[in-house]
Amino acid sequence: MTELASADIQLIQAILPHRYPFLLVDRVEDIDGVKSARGIKNVTMNEPHFQGHFPGTPIMPGVTIIEALAQTAAVMVGVTHNLADTNMLIYFMSIDKCKFRRKVLPGDVLELHVETLRGGSKIWKFKGRGLVNGEMAAEAEFTAMMDLPETAK
Repeated sequence: MTELASADIQLIQAILPHRYPFLLVDRVEDIDGVKSARGIKNVTMNEPHFQGHFPGTPIMPGVTIIEALAQTAAVMVGVTHNLADTNMLIYFMSIDKCKFRRKVLPGDVLELHVETLRGGSKIWKFKGRGLVNGEMAAEAEFTAMMDLPETAK
């Protein structure tokens, strides 16, 4: 049995260009090469989007759930291909089959399950599911371009 890789917040920040308030993944575990991974997002009331979405009834915006899935996928690829400190930039190209099933609230632990559908070079396609306590919160397929500076290629 192969040991699965993981990424703590320091490694995540070495791979992703995102920073507070838009770094939306706290940890990535169960990284199985570029096949699959599981991210963890601890949802807390002090996140800025809860001030306006919605006052008195805080709900994590669906677009940030999808962004957290994409960040998890980028970390998976970055860990597997040793892309820490390469200044990689990641851009959405498409989001398909996106559905929201459950509210994500402060205090929830959002599990971000991603698997690669297609990839290997610059353009990647993933399937992602966000779960809270095993219950589906969101799902989508998304395509992203991972752009490495010439010095890192």
